[in-house]
Amino acid sequence: MRLMIIGQLEGYISQAGKIALQRGAKVIHCEDTEQALGALMNGKGADLVMVDVKQKIGDFIERLKTERIHLPVVACGVGTDARSAVKAIQEGAKEYVPLPPDAELIAAIIEAVTDDNSKMIANDPSMKSVVTLADKIAPSEATVLITGESGTGKEVMSRHIHAKSKRKNGPFIAVNCAAIPENLLESELFGHEKGAFTGASARRIGKFEEASGGTLLLDEVSEMHVQLQAKLLRAIQEKEITRVGSNDAVKVDVRIIATSNRNLEESVQKGEFREDLYFRLNVVNLPLPPLRERPADIKILAQFFVDKYAEANGLPTKKISPEAMQLLCDCQWRGNIRELENTMHRAILISAEDEIEEAAVFLQSGPLSSPTGEAAKHPAKTLQKAPSAPVQNEGAVENLIGRTIADVERDMILNTLDHCLGNRTHAAKILGISIRTLRNKLNQYKDEGANIPVSATGQ
Repeated sequence: MRLMIIGQLEGYISQAGKIALQRGAKVIHCEDTEQALGALMNGKGADLVMVDVKQKIGDFIERLKTERIHLPVVACGVGTDARSAVKAIQEGAKEYVPLPPDAELIAAIIEAVTDDNSKMIANDPSMKSVVTLADKIAPSEATVLITGESGTGKEVMSRHIHAKSKRKNGPFIAVNCAAIPENLLESELFGHEKGAFTGASARRIGKFEEASGGTLLLDEVSEMHVQLQAKLLRAIQEKEITRVGSNDAVKVDVRIIATSNRNLEESVQKGEFREDLYFRLNVVNLPLPPLRERPADIKILAQFFVDKYAEANGLPTKKISPEAMQLLCDCQWRGNIRELENTMHRAILISAEDEIEEAAVFLQSGPLSSPTGEAAKHPAKTLQKAPSAPVQNEGAVENLIGRTIADVERDMILNTLDHCLGNRTHAAKILGISIRTLRNKLNQYKDEGANIPVSATGQ
């Protein structure tokens, strides 16, 4: 766990740092956000940032996005300045921590970041066998290729392997090859020198160098351009990289884990993926089963996500009612664990009963064609349920014809906000957008004369 602390904080920085060190974290201190950005771009990586609320947190978070540096940011400040705390949260900070620092609170934050990234739930036999193999090969230096549909937990499995490896005290660096533009991915992986290309105003250390001594995850490696695949192959084989704009080789010591939601053998046959790179990555293959083939895990995962988001939103946790659980077990989960997570996040926000009721569970995937879990034991019950469930929003697609995307988006946002009783934080999470994006949209709609639902709590 690597913690970066930014700011002076009237001497309390050293206290927070000591507490984090006692909890096993590696701590780096920067005077301000500019120094912090420079450190991050030069290979001083971090898993969590704690920043003085007096710093320009919003600008800092925007710069992180621009530089494609993905880090949770926690604001902290002396005293109980509620206005500053709210402003920091609105600008993108995950939490606000009052100072002087409380040892248990610092420990809880560090533990939450660590647990969220590596929590592995595998009670179903189909998943247990995969985890057993992962645990067996984790201490080795073998390159691992994790395959499976989107949302099956490939990155979580990658972090699990890292945590069980001899490199667990080193950095774990993830690169989403599908999310970074082709012309920037080479720089992201290998770094660049100042002036190497337009916009390269300073030298930047790439992910290979940042991950040295630890693990580098190449997420969705199948999306990488063939020309860059050749450079990646050389980096893996020679254990050295060359920054863009430089002729000097730099030695690196990383363990590679790659993931793909495609059939890479088919991609090789089509000429979309290099065969030699495929064999270099596929030393150990871990195929993750889709959630619909892990019926024993659905109940445990569902309750795990309910507990997680109840705590995150300051709500009392709830059990899932038998009727709602049956609905979850009957679903085909095309979006896998990610879809289940979103479903339970939404359910805990809108549930109005003592237990998560069936009405709070909104499904997109529909029922399985062949029931699993409890549904398989009660086929008559499943058959009775099917005809009685009315089709929701019948003809909804036809009703959208002739409307602009902007109009549909506006109605979706306003209806969701109204459904959340005006609570912007909850609405943003359901919509899958940042609170800043939601606020900008609402300001736009307000200027256009729309009625904006108001929260009773002011959030």
